[in-house]
Order: sequence, then C-alpha cells, then structure tokens
Amino acid sequence: MASTSLSLRRRRPAPVSLQLASLAAATFVFVTSETQPVALLAPMAAGLHTSEGAIGLLLTAYAGVAALTAIPLTILASRVPRRRLLVVLVATLVVSQLGYALAPSYGCVLAARLIAALAHGVFWSIVARVAATLVAPDRVARATALVFVGNSLALVVGTPLVSAVGALVGWRAAVAGVGMAAALAVAAMAATLPEVASEEARLDRRRLLGDALRRPRLLILCAVTTLIVLGQFTAYTYIAPIVRAHSGLTGTGLSAVLLAYGAAGIAAVGAVGAIADRRPRLAVLSCCAAIVAALSALSVGGSSTALTIAAVLAWGAGFTALPICLQSTVLRVAAPIPDTASALYVVAFQVGIGGGALLGALLLGGSRQLGMLPVVGLSLITAGSLLAAAARDTFSDLGKGGGRESAGAGPRPRQSAPVSSARRRRRRGTRRSVTGAGSTESR
Repeated sequence: MASTSLSLRRRRPAPVSLQLASLAAATFVFVTSETQPVALLAPMAAGLHTSEGAIGLLLTAYAGVAALTAIPLTILASRVPRRRLLVVLVATLVVSQLGYALAPSYGCVLAARLIAALAHGVFWSIVARVAATLVAPDRVARATALVFVGNSLALVVGTPLVSAVGALVGWRAAVAGVGMAAALAVAAMAATLPEVASEEARLDRRRLLGDALRRPRLLILCAVTTLIVLGQFTAYTYIAPIVRAHSGLTGTGLSAVLLAYGAAGIAAVGAVGAIADRRPRLAVLSCCAAIVAALSALSVGGSSTALTIAAVLAWGAGFTALPICLQSTVLRVAAPIPDTASALYVVAFQVGIGGGALLGALLLGGSRQLGMLPVVGLSLITAGSLLAAAARDTFSDLGKGGGRESAGAGPRPRQSAPVSSARRRRRRGTRRSVTGAGSTESR
C-alpha cells in the first residue's frame, strides 16, 4: 500500500509540447524585458526626469554586463541541475522587474536592470541545451525552433504591448506586468520541466573555457555570428527610418511593415526548424542568402514600396531563423561542453548587438547619410556568409562531416594503425585455432 501511494504521489512527466512551451514563455519574457527601454523610451524619460539618450543607455549597459558575465557565471553554475537553474534565473528576472517598477530614480532603474543582465547570459547559454534534452537527437533543431518562437513573439507582440500599456497606464505598470508574466513562466517551468543534469558537472571547471577555445569549429561559428550580427544591428537599429526613406510609408503603414518583419520571422522559424536537423548547412546558407538579398535591395538607390516590403519580409525571415541554425550548430560541434560553448556564442552575439548599434550610431552621426547603414550592414553580413560557406566542416549536412565533436578538441586520431593491429591479432587467432583443431583431430 505504501509503495502504491508513493507512486501515486510521483508527478507524471508533462507532455514534451508543454515543456517546450514553458521554455518558450521564458524566452518571451526575457526578450520582452530586454527591449523594454525601446518600448518605453518617452514615458520613462519623462517619469525619471532624464533624457531619452540616457534611457537608451540602459540597453547598452545591459548588453555589456551580459557579455562580460555570461562565460564566468555559466562555468560557475556548471554543476547546478538545469531545471533548478532555469527556475532561479527567471525568478531573478521577476525580482529585477519588480525593482525596476518601484525604482525611485534612474540609478535604481539601472541597478535593477543589471540584476537581470547577470541572469541573461547564463539563461541563453543553457536554454537551448535543455530543450535538446527533451527530444530525440534528430529533432533538436525543431525543438530549438519551438523555444525560440518566444523571441519572435516578444518582438511582434511583447514589445508593442508593453509600449501600449506604458502609454495608457504608465511605464511602471508595464514593467510590473512583464514581471508578473515572468512569474507565470517560473511556475510553468517548475510544473512541467523534468530534472536535467548538467553535462559539465563532472568536468574541471578551470578547464572548460580553455577546452572551448581549443575547438576550431566553435571559434569559426562565433566569428560568423559576430560578423552577421554586427552587420544586422548596424542597419536594423534604424530599420524604421530606412523603410520610410525607401517606401515613403509613415504612421500605420510603416508600423504594418515592421509588424510584417516579425510575422515573417515567426513563419520562417517553423520552416527552417523542419530542415535544420538534417540539412544544417542548407538552412544556414539559406538564411544568409535571404538577409543578403534583402539588404542588397535596400542598398540600391531609389524608392519602391513593393520592393521595400519584399526586402523587409526576406530580412525578417532570414535573420529571425538564423539563430536556430547557429545554436544547434554550437550543440553539435561542442557536444561535451554545451553550456560553456553556448556562453561563448552568447558573448559573440552580444558583441555583435552592441557593436552594431554603436557602429550605426557613429555612421549616422558622422555622415548623416541614412543610405550608408544598409550598405555597411550588407558588407559585414556578406563577409560572415562567405566565411560560413567556406567553413564546410563547421556548417555541414549530416553524413558529410557534420558529426558531433568528441571530448578532445584536437584532430581525431588516425584509425589505420589500430585496425591493422586488430587484423593481425585476428589472423594469429585464426592460425592458432586451425593448429588446435589439427592437434585435436590427430589425438
């Protein structure tokens, strides 16, 4: 009877779809929180009696702290069970949001934001790997795509909703609302996610970063990431004026085109996730081609509303789906150390975001020529795409050199000598058996 009641008390595992949905909810609140200063720029500046430029610096400070702390904090937390760590990280976001909403001054808002930034890098370093453990190996990219839908929904739904609430009720209510959504995500993960052990728990933490840095394929992937994201945010930071200059759209029409950017991204996430498991190289290069084609169209002089809309759709589809391909490649080329490798990838991404926004600001402030932004962005993204195309061993389809990398970061040992030794042993064993059979027959 006791064993029966104990088994009844055990929690049945939640369906995988609910587990992935809880992770998607967590990515949704993290991205929505990260972009809050953009959505609440004017009301926050008025409420805190500061400039809009100072509110914009909240994004820069957040990205800088996340980039600086992602690797050391991920390594420090390498022995913590993943489910528990995710719950703590999103709970940290809840605390940050509540402090943000109640902050009496700009300095307190900055401090509250930086609390979330400390959790940001670790969260993005482990969330994709946790999603991968919930499904079969041949469905990792699709699981990652489902989780990363939260990113796209944050841009399409979360940020505009925060902006609307901030305008109607006030920025503090909007920030508190995101905090409550984060609390719901914490409850969902605690209720649905299984216990997931860290794959790096038994490894020497002092050697994890060195191991990651000795993996050439991982370093190439990070270089590709930095170049493409740098080019992306050089132009994307100013997507509204770029679209307005090329199409002449303003007001509702401009908002509809920007909304279409996010909607195209959501559609592309599902399509790319379906092929990225078996054809990762095709998926990566297709995303790169879409972005290059889009920025090429926006780099050409002249105005065409139809061409601009088509370019924005291709741009949104290509870049929104690309991180799925890159993240699944990280898990494949650095399988023994997925969290530390993902932290390195997060740093490369954050450097691209911050560097791109800064480069765009410098270009726009110096020359005052908006048309230079897509040209410079295109150049950087083309360089990253060419590097991805040349790195066949890093971005390769399964069965064509794209297997998982072993624990050793160096080149795989040659197999010819051991095989020859095994053949010689088999031949000697065959001769002994023949000799033994002959002596038995003679006896």
